[in-house]
Amino acid sequence: MFFLLILSSFFHPSTLNFIEPVSFTFSSFDAGSCNTTGELVCSGAAAISNGYIDLTPDPQKDNVTESSALMSSVGRVVYKAPMIAWPANFMTTFTVLISRDPNWTNFGDGMAFFLAQNGGPSPPSSHGGFLGLFNGSTEGKTCNQLAVELDTYMNEFDPNANHVGVDTNSIISDATANLDAIGVDLKLGRQVKIKIKYDSWRNNLEIFAAYYGDPLKSILNHSMVMFGTVPRPVYVGFTGSTGPGGSFETHRIINWAFATYPVLNYSHNDGHEGDKTKKILIIIFPIVTSALIMVIFLLPLIRKCKWPRKKERKLSREGIESHSRIAANVPKMFTFKELSKATHNFSKENFLGVGGFGSVYRGDISDPPLTIAVKRISATSRQGEREYLAEICTIGRLRHKNLVQLHGWCHDRSNLLLVYEFMPNGSLDRFISKGFLDWPTRYRIIIGLASALLYLHEECGNVVIHRDVKPNNVMLDANYNAHLGDFGFARLLLNETSITTMLAGTPGYLAPECSYTGKASTESDVFSFGIVVLEVVCGRRTLGGIGENNLVDYVWELHGKGQLINCVDSRLKGELEEEEEMSRALVVGLLCSHPDPRLRPNMRKVIQVLTNPNEPLMELPESRPTAIYVTVLSPAVSMNPTASTTTMSSGLYSASLDESGLQYGR
Repeated sequence: MFFLLILSSFFHPSTLNFIEPVSFTFSSFDAGSCNTTGELVCSGAAAISNGYIDLTPDPQKDNVTESSALMSSVGRVVYKAPMIAWPANFMTTFTVLISRDPNWTNFGDGMAFFLAQNGGPSPPSSHGGFLGLFNGSTEGKTCNQLAVELDTYMNEFDPNANHVGVDTNSIISDATANLDAIGVDLKLGRQVKIKIKYDSWRNNLEIFAAYYGDPLKSILNHSMVMFGTVPRPVYVGFTGSTGPGGSFETHRIINWAFATYPVLNYSHNDGHEGDKTKKILIIIFPIVTSALIMVIFLLPLIRKCKWPRKKERKLSREGIESHSRIAANVPKMFTFKELSKATHNFSKENFLGVGGFGSVYRGDISDPPLTIAVKRISATSRQGEREYLAEICTIGRLRHKNLVQLHGWCHDRSNLLLVYEFMPNGSLDRFISKGFLDWPTRYRIIIGLASALLYLHEECGNVVIHRDVKPNNVMLDANYNAHLGDFGFARLLLNETSITTMLAGTPGYLAPECSYTGKASTESDVFSFGIVVLEVVCGRRTLGGIGENNLVDYVWELHGKGQLINCVDSRLKGELEEEEEMSRALVVGLLCSHPDPRLRPNMRKVIQVLTNPNEPLMELPESRPTAIYVTVLSPAVSMNPTASTTTMSSGLYSASLDESGLQYGR
């Protein structure tokens, strides 16, 4: 008991900090993003046009001819809501394009991603080499700021004219790295993808870079403590600047994703976190050792005791509730009484259908007034418990306009319930063969589903594999916009590879390699997406068998005859003026369902093809490949002599409940 009292003093709530995750994603930028109702604040020369942000003026787009308007310009854009910088980990990825008119003499000066106390405009006199970050009249010195600069002009304090740097109290960087080392040139006029990660446990800031579409490479690791560098609440955003004397360039942000993650940390008041951690470990070790010894001696007695099943069930539920409270980033925990009232005691009149491991009911709550969908997990399903917790841990931290929003959850004795936003038009499968949707609506659904998968695979922090993409899991709101739901099978990855687990998914939508290896990956999600696309365009469900009895075989056959457009749903024949979009969608569907996962496009390429009519279509074979390509952990002979093998690792971050409880880690 004495040891427990000491331990409790170290873990007093006043010494612990817990913050909720915050994340957002801009696959592109709407014109209204920077107005008073938007999520961004633009100042200086920054402006949004054609889906991207120009931090500094574009002479051609803005019809700028006077050199004075181009030179010494500064632009800034910030996310308008502040967020917590510590104790927290954060990750951001963004794509930039830096270019220069050939008529101008030099490139200059650069841009930066920053965390700062001030969410307003850039400081005065911060043009040129001060990158819109530091006031030139104070010799470029300030505090309460962290910036990662992408510098294209060599000042006297710079190592070269193509580097990344970490700036805190001065424009003179604390650490720099030459981008030439990884073969990236900011001034080449190509899109460059940047990824920045901060690990608060290791006090490490890591920067990655690559040309867009290439694998990211780590370019800089820098040790720093966020506490003391920036204030706890910060604004995040970008700045860009041009210099005088003919040094000019445009700084364009193509997309941006940002996420912070909750971290349990100890008070920074005394500045001796390491010493306190050691003290805690010194105390914990003998307690744990003593507890293990007691368990060993008491185990024979425990085995002889016959505990009531009801008690076992209660303990299991308490464990679930404990894990749920820690893992969930959900606005509200509902009571069973509230949800029972909202659904009229789960009446037949409110029954919507059967979802994964439970039934779904419509409900109406009054505070705030909201229509909801309530999934009631089967009380006798152990697998249902696992999927319930996996759903909370996965979708609870995700935010995207094309994902079903999880409003809350409920654990009350034997009742496990999930509360979602209500989708008035139900699931997509209702409309594929029996209902009718016009072509613009179908095309919008396809793009919306692709946007959701792009967010899961590339833009939400860790990679998320949905593993069960099918029309039943695509919900339609009042305007028939697509929302991907049912994340009971989903998994989070620590790296962009594959995971090995029990086979999950639905026959017909399951990638062929999964049946042989049991692995799920982003490529297997892409395969499922391809099947859904073909179903939406053709207005029929995928079936087994061969030839016309199999949707994929049928579409490939018509493609080989040069009659691809003939497989379009006959009910759309009056809309053939949209033939170009229909053909693009069908080509995307066939390529995504390619048996070789390496030849499937990623979701970003899919979005580009679907949304940009000038984007070249991917090369499509004349007939459907017949080989089955198997991905293995080590080199081996594939199932087909002509098929090749690949090597992948499996860094799994699992948000599922196994026999011992919720497990996080590799």
